[in-house]
Amino acid sequence: MNSATQTNDPTPSHSQHPAFEWVRSQVIDSLKITVEEYRHKTTGAAHYHMAADNDENVFLVALRTVPMDSTGVAHILEHTALCGSERYPVRDPFFMMIRRSLNTFMNAFTSSDWTAYPFASQNRKDFDNLLDVYLDAVFFSRLDEMDFAQEGHRVEFAEPNNTDSDLVYKGVVFNEMKGAMSSVPSTLWQALCKHLYPTTTYHYNSGGEPEDIPNLSYTQLKDFYQSHYHPTNAIFMTYGDISAEEHHQKFEQLALSRFKKLDVNISVPKEKRYLAPVRVHEKYAFDEEGSTEEKTHLVMGWLWGQSANLQDLLQGQLLASVLLDNSNSPLQRVLETTELGNSPSPLCGLEDSMRELTFVCGIEGAHADNCEAIEQLILDTIKEVAEHGVPQEQVESVLHQLELHQREVGGDGYPYGLQIILAAIGNAAHRGDPIAVLNMDPVLEQLHKDIKDPNFIKNLAQKLLVDNPHRVTLTMAPDTELSAQKDAREAAQLEHIKSSLSEEDKQHIVEQANALKQRQEQQDDESILPKVGLEDVPTDTHTVEGTQLTLGQLPAQCFVQGTNGLVYQQILVELPPLPPKLVELLPYYTNALTELGVGEKDYLATQDWQAKVCGSINAFTTIRGAVNDEQNIKGYLVLSAKALVRNQQQQSELMQKTLLSVRFDELPRLRELVGQQRARREQSVTNNGHSLAMSAASSGMSPVAYLSHSLSGLGGIQAAKALDDSLQTEQGLNKYAEKLQQLHQLILKSSKQVLLVAEEDKLVDCQQSIASLWNDSENTENLGHFSPDPIRETRKQLWVANTQVNFCAKSYPTVPVEHTDAAPLTVLGGFLRNGYLHRAIREQGGAYGGGASHDASIAAFRFYSYRDPRLEETIDDFDRSIDWLLETDHGEEPLEQAILGVISGLDKPVSPAGEAKQEFHNSLFGRTHQQRREFREQVLKVSMDDLKRVTEIYLKPDCASMAVITSSAKYEKLADFVSINELEVNIL
Repeated sequence: MNSATQTNDPTPSHSQHPAFEWVRSQVIDSLKITVEEYRHKTTGAAHYHMAADNDENVFLVALRTVPMDSTGVAHILEHTALCGSERYPVRDPFFMMIRRSLNTFMNAFTSSDWTAYPFASQNRKDFDNLLDVYLDAVFFSRLDEMDFAQEGHRVEFAEPNNTDSDLVYKGVVFNEMKGAMSSVPSTLWQALCKHLYPTTTYHYNSGGEPEDIPNLSYTQLKDFYQSHYHPTNAIFMTYGDISAEEHHQKFEQLALSRFKKLDVNISVPKEKRYLAPVRVHEKYAFDEEGSTEEKTHLVMGWLWGQSANLQDLLQGQLLASVLLDNSNSPLQRVLETTELGNSPSPLCGLEDSMRELTFVCGIEGAHADNCEAIEQLILDTIKEVAEHGVPQEQVESVLHQLELHQREVGGDGYPYGLQIILAAIGNAAHRGDPIAVLNMDPVLEQLHKDIKDPNFIKNLAQKLLVDNPHRVTLTMAPDTELSAQKDAREAAQLEHIKSSLSEEDKQHIVEQANALKQRQEQQDDESILPKVGLEDVPTDTHTVEGTQLTLGQLPAQCFVQGTNGLVYQQILVELPPLPPKLVELLPYYTNALTELGVGEKDYLATQDWQAKVCGSINAFTTIRGAVNDEQNIKGYLVLSAKALVRNQQQQSELMQKTLLSVRFDELPRLRELVGQQRARREQSVTNNGHSLAMSAASSGMSPVAYLSHSLSGLGGIQAAKALDDSLQTEQGLNKYAEKLQQLHQLILKSSKQVLLVAEEDKLVDCQQSIASLWNDSENTENLGHFSPDPIRETRKQLWVANTQVNFCAKSYPTVPVEHTDAAPLTVLGGFLRNGYLHRAIREQGGAYGGGASHDASIAAFRFYSYRDPRLEETIDDFDRSIDWLLETDHGEEPLEQAILGVISGLDKPVSPAGEAKQEFHNSLFGRTHQQRREFREQVLKVSMDDLKRVTEIYLKPDCASMAVITSSAKYEKLADFVSINELEVNIL
């Protein structure tokens, strides 16, 4: 199992830049990379290069940032550093480069103790351009005071130029964190860290507490930059086929040659340990209608070993997974089944990103009187594990999961190289060995030996949990007055500020607001920034081809891909016609399908079976409209799993039996699952409100749009609450189980097919396994196709939720992807965002984000804002952007930038397995490679006349639908803007 080779020669096997010294190299076969470690001779900056045969090159520079307050200094600095630099003194180079680039990823992160600036690109010219801008932004930022006011915080008069009006706080990060801290899990986590870490940086909110952010001064921001943003405190990481020497040449030329070593060692000290467990009580804002009973959260947190110590890390991951991995894990089982609360806390698990490992478990939806009993239940369960251990098979299954995770080649969410870098950056930031974290095989091998000792898990539980006094039990109760109290404190603070202002001070605020507005509206000379153009766009995109054959009685499509020893399987069942009452149950059915018992096994035994056989197994529905008619839809149930190739036979058996023999007679389990879904959905608003608002605004555009809103959108949240309430009676629960069984039987009768993705030398064995299981004649009927009624109507909705910020959306009916206007509508979204909406909604309006996009799958053009302090002004901005487009003469460069943005999205690479899945699922719905290539060609030919034409045709005021998510406190304000009689008002 030895998968790494470390070279001990004093010099590397290749040439190197004289400014850097080589430290070591190590081959990691399981990740298909060679990691090379270097140090910059002058500053001591670390560089870890992951050499790989991959043209999607990734860059990241991270700085250790250790704030000791909750003003959000590191977070605001992350934003402000990207607002102009020495070589690129334009107002917004980061967002300008997004639209002048073919990047596959661009962003910046503020973690609890480090800040990182990553990007990725498949185009070498583009990579070099982005590297120039990123290095200058990080090490030579202008930090203009106006940018600090825009991104961080400022006060302005509510009515511009009227010094008699009230003062208000504004700022992008200020509003972002108001939105973030509207989330109960975020509030819970920050409260737990405050008590679990009494002396170190984790005691504070690195993102910034809204009440503390206004205390940060511009001088403090600059001082933090000077002390933290220096190469001595920096970690560079790169991935891809560009050599380390080429990177070093750029690093030295563009930045490092101008620095000397800084006499500083920024780090997080070891936390002071408690001598006895601590119990604390906090409150969270509860602004929903209804009772506050059974709304209390209880979580327990422990500090374990060092995250930079690989043995501590892997042992911690092992114990956490043994306790919480699935529904048959001892702690997860009691948290799911206890009557003392509704469901396990969303914080459950091991947090390994900080210097010291944090283990958390708990319950949400509890009665306040039950908190002591819940704490005792958790402690008793842990003591039971410490005394008696767990079955050996469960421990081996956990190690199996860790091995599979190590081997899987990702890249479907983040670029694969960035995933590897992010897995290592925390360890590097804590001055551990990031290469060891990437090469887990030797430690996994040691753990395989360790777990043969029946006392190993027992001893871990005893040491890390039972005998560990650094434990915090936090109960957090709902408070219906807390939001009003926070608003009152903010208003009082602003009134105090206003009362102390001289006339000169007031005038200064007015002048600053006007100056900032003028600065935001000025047109910078973008030509000083590097760019790629349409001439740099590849003429075609890569595609993969599968082989069609029959396995047993099932049609199949098989793809040969480099999966690093994993096998991916999907069984697809075409959805038949379904009555509306069964359609409503689809998301609950797909969730239950892999969470219930199978055959003679109950759900607990089935969970063990799954963990032993595969890395994951899940079910979902995929429903899309035709390429030429969004009203003509079809859908599939998809049962999907991945496994190590040695388990492919068992994987096939598990999938077949799950589909054919799932049990719907486990009624308590069914109720648990719905309760868990309800909790997850209720928590989704603050982080995903813009998507939910767009889904609601588009819900009248097509059957797919309606289903998206009613099944998984805001309508789905309402439905989950109603369903959960209905299952509290035995009669309701029995009726629900019967409907699920009825739905399942209808689906089983429909036609099936298989998708298989594996490496070439493993494919035949996988095919034989599937064929042997599906060799009997299938009992299928020609039931017809799933085809809900067409829908095309305008809707205006207002949703009242537990949020401190707003989410606004507006939607217009358009055309499906095969229509010739689909391409210009797609480009139009980026054009409006780049040219008008970003400035108006984010920079001037203070929202965390805003923009527009065309979704051809539902034939809708949609505007949106995210974590927005405004309502009617934002909706007005949506309309003004249309006027701006039609009434302004625009140059060719903004058009080219919008086209580049679309192409960048179309060409974004995915994992090898994801590429095959994407190709297969596209073909199911008529999105062939030829169709996608033609659409790409149409995008490249879009003109300004096309943009204006489609705007006039489709973005008509009387066709617009709207949806707004807001708080109950702001509900009345919207009544002055849109007649309440025009709105469908919903309370979440």
